[in-house]
Parts: sequence; C-alpha cells; structure tokens
Amino acid sequence: MARTQEPSSMSRRALLLGTAGASAFAVTAAAGCSRVPSGDVLARLKTQGTVRLGIAGEVPYGYVDEQGEFTGEAPELARVVFKRLGIDSVQPVATDFASLIPGLNSQQFDVVSAGMYINKDRCAQVIFADPEYQMLDSFIVRKGNPKNLRSYEDVVKAKAKLATGTGYAEIDYAIAAGIPEKEIVILQDQVAGLNAVESGRVDVFAGTALTAREVVRKSTRAEATEPFAAVVDGKKQVDGGGFAFRPTDTALRDAFNTEIHKMKKSGELFRILKPFGFTESEMTTLTAEELCRK
Repeated sequence: MARTQEPSSMSRRALLLGTAGASAFAVTAAAGCSRVPSGDVLARLKTQGTVRLGIAGEVPYGYVDEQGEFTGEAPELARVVFKRLGIDSVQPVATDFASLIPGLNSQQFDVVSAGMYINKDRCAQVIFADPEYQMLDSFIVRKGNPKNLRSYEDVVKAKAKLATGTGYAEIDYAIAAGIPEKEIVILQDQVAGLNAVESGRVDVFAGTALTAREVVRKSTRAEATEPFAAVVDGKKQVDGGGFAFRPTDTALRDAFNTEIHKMKKSGELFRILKPFGFTESEMTTLTAEELCRK
C-alpha cells in the first residue's frame, strides 16, 4: 500500500483523527442508546441509511489516510457489503482495540471490524460472520534479526524482551510459550511497536504477519520475520479475522455472511483486500464456527 509519509507519522495522525471522531460520535451514540428500537436491525439500518463501524485505527485494517479519509480493508469491504444490503453509508468510528467489543455491546457502533481474530473468548461476547481472511503471526525485529527470533519459543530461549499490542491475541500465544505475562510490554499499536524495536527498548514486537510487513516497509532499522503459526498446547494456530455483531443481531450477521460468501466465490473479496497487502494465501475457507471452538 502506497504511503507518502513514514508509517509512524501517518499512523499517529490517523489515530489522533480517529480518536477525535470516535469521541464525538460516541457521545451522540450514547445519547441515543436508550432509543434504539428492538426487532429487525437490518430494516432499521436501511431506514437510517447509515451503519456505524467500530475500527481500531490500525493499518491496514481500518485507519485514516493522508487525506483524512477513513479507509482500510474493513471500511472498504463494509461499504460494498452494506451497500448491497440497502445501507448507503458506512460511518467508521475509531476507538482503541480493547474497547471494540464493549463499545459494540453498549451500542456505540452497529458492527465491528478491526483485524479482530475470531476465538472462543470473543465468541462468548459477540457473534461473528465467517472470516474474510486467515493470518499467521510475525515479529518486528531489528535489521538482520540479531537474536534470531522466529517463534515465541525463540523469545523464551534468548530471554528477549517482547512487546505486543493492547488486546492482541499474541499476548495469549506468548504466555502459552512460557513468557511471563508481567514481562510482556503492552503498547498502543504496531507503530509504537516499531518505534520500540528501532530504539532498542524491546527486542521484538509480535503482531499479525500483515501488520508486521506493512509497518516495516519504509524502516531502515527494522524488518519483519517470516510468518509462522503460534503453537498452543501442541497445536499450530491459524487465525481468521471477521466482522463482529451483537448476539441479538443474527439476521444482520446472516445477511452479511451471505454477501461475503458470494464475494469469496467470485474472487471479488480478494480484489478488495489485495491493495491493503493481503495475499492469496491469506484467503480462507475457515468458518466462524470452527474458530469459535479454538
């Protein structure tokens, strides 16, 4: 994905713009929560003409670009799908990753998509459409990977200092590999992770393979490792990310799912995701039901 600035300056601006927009919109949403009607949510959204999409200000999933416009694979995919469901406008609402599910369930947004992995814990709180992509992990490390860190087990052996993002699944993978939770450095996002690695504050930042390879594109001091599957209880983890809905909004989720499956079959889904760095190997036939059992 083309950029006209260094990733750090762009993403910081994106997060500031997104947070400001989220704060203003959240006030409006909170004020109207008590007036949200029950029943057919899809029909209500069609009448309103707008669906509110919770994102986390993370490249390439959902962020603000150099022109101050919301973009990313989630907003662009949402615009296509919801248009076909009769909803003309998608209003992205940026918040921090850990606030996405609480914000969805408190009706600050109607749906969430922010590179969010589908797993058992999250499936106990929300319902998911089938994933639009599958993903492995990757590390951001200093150029040349001086400590030869290619897995969480390598981090343990090297006694390296690991960081990851707020609410990231990589926290659990690191703990499963034997890294004490209190020793994991939690940072705001992948840009903060890149800065921490480049400055030597940490040895490695763990994130999705896509996140890692995108954020190091213009770095001269850091690189992304080859993608790998984290191992938990002896099983390799292949994750999938998808749109999340409130547990009561099954009809909306099912309608969304129908469109996603049409787009997978036609190849349109990959054409939408490809400009944001996704590869054909990251397209998936996994289902939300499978991932919810993990």
